[in-house]
Amino acid sequence: MTTPGLTSDIDRSTAESDQLPWRALLTLGAATMVMVSGEMLPTAVLTTMGAGLGVSEARTGLLVSLWALVVVVASFPLVRLTRTWDRTAVITGSMLAFAVSAALTALAPTYAVALASRVIGAAAVGLLWSTVNAHVADLVPDRQLARATAIVLGGGTLGLVVGTPVGRFVADLAGWRASFWLLAGLGLVVAWLVPRVTSSQASSTDRDEAPGQARGTGQVGSMVAVAALVALVLVGHFGAYTYITVLGEQPATLVAGGIGTLLLVFGLSSAAGVALAARIGHRTSSALVVGSAATAAALLSLVVAQGHAVGGLAVVVAWGLASGTVAPLAQTLILRLAGPEHRSLAGALIPVLFNAGIAAGAALASAVVSHSGVDALPVPAAVLVAAAAAGLLVVSLNNSQKLAQSG
Repeated sequence: MTTPGLTSDIDRSTAESDQLPWRALLTLGAATMVMVSGEMLPTAVLTTMGAGLGVSEARTGLLVSLWALVVVVASFPLVRLTRTWDRTAVITGSMLAFAVSAALTALAPTYAVALASRVIGAAAVGLLWSTVNAHVADLVPDRQLARATAIVLGGGTLGLVVGTPVGRFVADLAGWRASFWLLAGLGLVVAWLVPRVTSSQASSTDRDEAPGQARGTGQVGSMVAVAALVALVLVGHFGAYTYITVLGEQPATLVAGGIGTLLLVFGLSSAAGVALAARIGHRTSSALVVGSAATAAALLSLVVAQGHAVGGLAVVVAWGLASGTVAPLAQTLILRLAGPEHRSLAGALIPVLFNAGIAAGAALASAVVSHSGVDALPVPAAVLVAAAAAGLLVVSLNNSQKLAQSG
């Protein structure tokens, strides 16, 4: 029989362990918001920035596509270089480099200077994403990893939904350079607030294992397979999303503000998907399969809904909700499969493959549209995502079988 005093101590200990480190997670969420806002800001000030630097809109747009390329190329070498450094110092230093990059862009007298400053910022963000991913896993026990990841990635969603429009608003009031000065200031604030993980926190999260999976035992093969398959999901998803302003013309007629409001609706639906992913818990693997399959179904439904405004609006909402679950679920699963000993590798793998998937999606979609028009895009996009969902199902079943045999 358990004594009342011992029972209350156990209950108190469990309650304390279930408390999320909100200040730390919100600060890291703010970091992802600033990072995503920085990546996408040139798209919000495309015309005025191009005019100010004396280049075309197309060349200004390269400041975004080059960013993704630098993240892909720089992440692994930088993670390897800093693998023995304290993660708090890495995040703080990278955030400071990001702030300097934004300030240099604000000061840039020529396009070449702006391009060089963006390269610095993208390299810093590649290291930031990689380190933040691993840092989140150090902050919380495994059972809370899905919630913690969703909170931090929710900042990235806010960067798209709120950060970019705010950047445009500031640019309209005070010029495009003011937007980058604001970005630099926010980077400095986040760098100052970055939380430190104590040795006791790290050891307690390592001891708190998920049911059926020891955090100390990484599954590198499954981790790489999941990351590659999620990248394929993103190829299909972002390939279609690149042309959402065309695919969404019909449903946009139903909402005040047209395409701008439709993009906001999609962003809010994605945010709801992130929140939904936070409640999945340990069912991450199967939930990722469902989220990917639902994304494929929504993409395929665009074919039917293109001529029907009401149906199209419903499809856009469903698409945003389903695709919004994919990134947090994927990141949670990848970090779990990696285990503590491969966490830095997993942290670097996530932004590399995700950015590669985004870039490849945009390029392949452009080829499809050039050959067959925008109306032909949803079917191949849906097929790619469906194939990835099938692959994720195979990996999930294989891992379940291994756990059953080991148990």
